[in-house]
Amino acid sequence: MVKVNVKNDTLDQKEIDAYVQYAIEANPGKLVTELDIDIDGDFANLTYHFGEIPFDRIRRITGYLVGTLDRFNNAKKAEVEDRVKHSIAPDVEDDIYVTA
Repeated sequence: MVKVNVKNDTLDQKEIDAYVQYAIEANPGKLVTELDIDIDGDFANLTYHFGEIPFDRIRRITGYLVGTLDRFNNAKKAEVEDRVKHSIAPDVEDDIYVTA
């Protein structure tokens, strides 16, 4: 639901709905939460306010792109538990030499 603020005039609900639809279509991929409509004679100045869009983290695990492990069977879950997680030792940087 989009909160609408109309300034300097009044609009009927059909016009407000048209402005809301325009705001949503003009900003694909964004969540329009509030719309300010400032009527200036024959012109309408629109100001959009956006909300945060929640997203899920997706990782590549054992060859699959997944968000969670809940759909994995027991064998695939065991594979995830048994995999080796690599890390860089803090003193490795001392062994790196760059020559010009």
